[in-house]
Amino acid sequence: YQTGFCFCVFIYFQLDPENTGFIAVENFTSLVEHHELQLDPSKLDMLLALVQSNEDGQVCYQELIELMSSKRSSSFRRAIANGRRTLQREILLDETGLGLYKRFVRYVAYEILPCETDRRWYFHQNRLCPPPVFIAIVTIVQIIVFMCYGIMLNKWVLQTYQPDFMKSPLVYHPGHRAQVWRFFSYMFMHVGLEQLGFNALLQLMIGVPLEMVHGILRISLLYMAGVLAGSLTVSITDMRAPVVGGSGGVYALCSAHLANVVMNWAGMRCPYKLLRMILALVCMSSEVGRAVWLRFSPPLPSSGPQPSFMAHLSGAVVGISMGLLILRSYEESLQKQCSWWVIVFSFITFLLFAIFWNIFAYELLGVQIPPPP
Repeated sequence: YQTGFCFCVFIYFQLDPENTGFIAVENFTSLVEHHELQLDPSKLDMLLALVQSNEDGQVCYQELIELMSSKRSSSFRRAIANGRRTLQREILLDETGLGLYKRFVRYVAYEILPCETDRRWYFHQNRLCPPPVFIAIVTIVQIIVFMCYGIMLNKWVLQTYQPDFMKSPLVYHPGHRAQVWRFFSYMFMHVGLEQLGFNALLQLMIGVPLEMVHGILRISLLYMAGVLAGSLTVSITDMRAPVVGGSGGVYALCSAHLANVVMNWAGMRCPYKLLRMILALVCMSSEVGRAVWLRFSPPLPSSGPQPSFMAHLSGAVVGISMGLLILRSYEESLQKQCSWWVIVFSFITFLLFAIFWNIFAYELLGVQIPPPP
């Protein structure tokens, strides 16, 4: 950082003696290419990329300061979004002599980010702190809760047909919809090993890399929005159905990532992307199809709760709408984007409608709710 600061001070006195705040691109480029200071190679790449992306013939000194202090300038972010600029050095995939962790970070960069400059920036700015803990903690809690009920009930499949399981304060049941926490806590309960294994595997494979790149706040917001949308959608469209499982959040993550891959297909460099896309779609579609079949052609006892597939679909809708915007705007403030506020407004409108529906619709429509356990 000290070297970068000295470089900026040197530029300030040499190339901007009149204190205008701007430096001519030709002079700046010449100085960058012939300077004697030991700059970080990645910073040097970013400096040259900043110059190449500039269309006004001058470089803003404040943006240079932000770049050297590991903050990408607004013009640099715009250049990344427009995709007009290339780096001078070889692509990140060609770098050798990396340790195990750095190789994993490089894998995550190519798995998630569609732009080579974004990949290099993330790779060189990545830190171990804070670690991607949200998805890991959610998965661990889900496994612990499932094992506790499995041991207590001595049952590892179709646990919802055990009365003690449905008495849990975590399960969403339409008869207990006044207990608001159930609209979230149902994500920790699972019907059996199949549902838990499917959700946990997808969460870890997709959620952890996404959280490493986009941070805990964005990914936790996306996951919890999918979970809430799942329970609220079921309470509106399938008013008699209880809900368990984290499928709403899982499908929000998966659909957001898959949509991001499709939107940036040419720039994505993850291996076997077409095959992996097909496998992911087949697995997700088969899970939804299974839920639909169990809902409308139930081989299960009619006395027990029937599964609902609407949580899967609503989670996917949240992922495609809210999630795609989150993943597309890497390191850019969401608050500055008009489309982000449109999506937030739409989600809040749906939330208010669902609240009023849960308060008044059951009684107005005369829906016979199965007695809560």
